[in-house]
Parts: sequence; C-alpha cells; structure tokens
Amino acid sequence: MGAAVGAALVRGGVEVVWASAGRSEATRARADEAGLVDLGTVAALVEHAHVVVSVCPPHAAFETATQAAAFTGIYVDANAVSPGTVRRVAAAVPHARFVDGALIGSPPVNGGGTRIYLSGDGSGLVAELFAGTALEARVVEGGIGSASALKMAYAAWTKGAGALLLTARELARAEGVEDDLLAEWAHSLPQLGDQVVSAERSAATKGWRWVGEMDEIAMAMRETGLPDGFHRAAAQTYAHYPRPRH
Repeated sequence: MGAAVGAALVRGGVEVVWASAGRSEATRARADEAGLVDLGTVAALVEHAHVVVSVCPPHAAFETATQAAAFTGIYVDANAVSPGTVRRVAAAVPHARFVDGALIGSPPVNGGGTRIYLSGDGSGLVAELFAGTALEARVVEGGIGSASALKMAYAAWTKGAGALLLTARELARAEGVEDDLLAEWAHSLPQLGDQVVSAERSAATKGWRWVGEMDEIAMAMRETGLPDGFHRAAAQTYAHYPRPRH
C-alpha cells in the first residue's frame, strides 16, 4: 500500500522519498517501480521531507515515529491502529504537526476506489496534497483519533467478518461436514460462496499483516468499554496464515 500511495502522489507531480532500511527486496522493487527516491533511513528522510506519510504494519507504527522524533513538518500516520495507539504515535513526534490518517480500499491505481480519511490540525493541507490524485482525501471532524476510529470500525466488519467465515468453515471441516455447510450456504446464503473464497485468498496473502490490525481493533473496543474477544479471536485466525515468501 505504501508504494501505491507514493505512486499516486508522484503521478500528481509530488516528489516522494522513502526509507528502505529494514525493508524487503519486494518492497524495494515496488518503490522503484513507483518512482520513489530512496534516502535509506528514516533519519535521512525527515531531514529532507516537508510531509511524512507513515504506511507500515500496525506493530511498526510507534517505532517508526520514534525515528522521526525531531521532525518539524507534517507527520501523517496512515496506519491501521486504534485511537489510543495513534495518540501515542503523535506523542512520539512532539515537534511535528500531526495528522491522523486512515486508508480504506485497495491500493490506489486509477482512482475512485481508495480513500484516505484525515483528522486533526493540518488535515486540510494534507487533503490538498492528494487533490487530483488516485487517492480521494476526506477530512473527518474531530481531533487525533477520529480517522483511526473510523478505520477500526470499518475493518472490524470487513476483515472481522472474513475471519468469522473462515473459522466457521474450519469448524465444519474439522467435524467432517464442510461439504454439507457449503451446500447449505449455496442454498440459503448464496453470496457466502464468493465471500469465503475471497476471504481465503486475502488471508493467504495478507493475513499475517492483519494479526496486528485485529489486535488494534480489539484494543479500540476495549478502550471504549466494548467486548474485545471477537477480534482477539480473529487475530488468532489470521495468525494461522504464514507470511508469503517473495
């Protein structure tokens, strides 16, 4: 997703730099293809950039921010983290103008299918940066945490429902009635056939990344006094899918 966001900005006429330290060869290849300029480290990046957009797995969001602690520009955390986590990330870049961001949709290519929601001081300036690109920017009322809350609520259903479908099928498979379940779904809930195939395909390639996201959703639920057990269980479901080898 990070390379795709960068590519959208490049096509919009923005110079985009990135930090390759600790990233995979596959990530480097995507960044090169997107036209991003590699500065090596986050420390070098923050000395050069006016706006930093952090796009990484949820577990790395805070650590990435600590590497940019001295940054004084606009820092956009566009990661799938809870409102509580994004506020801790904001505290890690105390000199920056912090914007809470949330990406919803597939990696942007031709436009119309991906949104970046923004909240907090500076959201309007970041929205202008994405104007005319394949990524539609929408400003959410409220401060830091509002955009992340929207992302958590959205993914709680989309990715959480996928985990539930996969778990239900695994139960039927373990008890020897998978074919019967699939037949019943085809009869009474025909839309589930395509949905479970899509959930399986997505989990096989991205499930390892969603473990942290499910944990963050569980944290968001817990922080607001809502039950967190379902999404903790969803994290366990996605943990069964290993990270693909490139």
